[in-house]
Amino acid sequence: MYRKPDYTSARNPKEFSWSVSGSYLSCLALSGVPFRDFFLKPEACIEAYRVGREKQRQLFDPHDVSLPSPATPPVSYGHASALGARLFFPEGGEVAVEHCFAHSMAEAMEALARPVDFASRGMAPFYLDFREQMMRAFPGESVGFSFGVEGPCTTAYELRGDAFFVDVMEEPAKTKELLGRINDSILAFEQFRLGVTGATVFNESGASLCDDIAAMIPPRLWNEFVVPFWSDLFRRRTTGDVHAHVEDLKPAHLPFLEQIGLSYYDPSISHHLNPRIIADECRVPFGWRLGGIHLTVLDAQDVEDFVFQSAADGASRVFTILEANSCNGENIPKIHAFIRAAKEVKRLLDEGCPRRALAGYVSERGRKRFWDHWPA
Repeated sequence: MYRKPDYTSARNPKEFSWSVSGSYLSCLALSGVPFRDFFLKPEACIEAYRVGREKQRQLFDPHDVSLPSPATPPVSYGHASALGARLFFPEGGEVAVEHCFAHSMAEAMEALARPVDFASRGMAPFYLDFREQMMRAFPGESVGFSFGVEGPCTTAYELRGDAFFVDVMEEPAKTKELLGRINDSILAFEQFRLGVTGATVFNESGASLCDDIAAMIPPRLWNEFVVPFWSDLFRRRTTGDVHAHVEDLKPAHLPFLEQIGLSYYDPSISHHLNPRIIADECRVPFGWRLGGIHLTVLDAQDVEDFVFQSAADGASRVFTILEANSCNGENIPKIHAFIRAAKEVKRLLDEGCPRRALAGYVSERGRKRFWDHWPA
């Protein structure tokens, strides 16, 4: 069984961390490499990392802003591809997936029951070769294999499309069977995917999942369609801590995160939440993200206020990931403001400042803005 925290002390008010990290998106923005080329041409992906990382070094201190490690393009639908779904690569945008079993749950069940040689299916051979070319371009560096897999609800949606939400209501027993088979398939795919880089599915230190579509399951149905399947995946992958990334949960979902036994929750971009709501509704340690979309409507003072208010209201961590917006001229000072504020919060807490006292460092304008007028 995986380790469940003692929630009476899990969210330690003295513990705080922060991070600013580069990403493939910042590399694309800084290098000028087109999206579609990045995803489909190894030489373009290599160029994006080479140029993008060098320009990031010129903009930000590497001690404060981590450089992204080279990796194959982030295709979250690798598992679905191996099960028969086509992937689409539009100009100027992210990869999309075909809902290949939208018209037949029976066909989805059959596909999930069959043994699959994941290394030879879908676009896996293409991206395995892609990685080999990247490894030659970046000798001595660990090159990631980002041919990914999502959590059970998101995978069900990838395969069934909107029919999945009808399944939940009209065929609950079959839907639970479907999700059980999806879990088996996820673990088999993870064995292949992690094996590419020499890792194993079972990791004693911990496990995580990403399952954004779970947010679209009503809270009253989580005990049937989410809790048992997340718990099953975690139980079969680790005896350590478990983490989850799920965007756009509602306040009524949050108590289930504690019921599952998460040691960390990443809400990322969640329009219905803020740190105060999360802290009030569950005791799971969580991070709060400053997104690239937020930078367009915040100034440097707002960003500093964001950091102080997030920490004051219970966030164990604040973070931002460099995107296209983060790297333009007017927003770079805002990233520096984020770093300054995060360092100051860390210093204050380390010196014994009470967590709630951090709210006193928020400007008067910020006190009016956060969180009732947070630009979600």
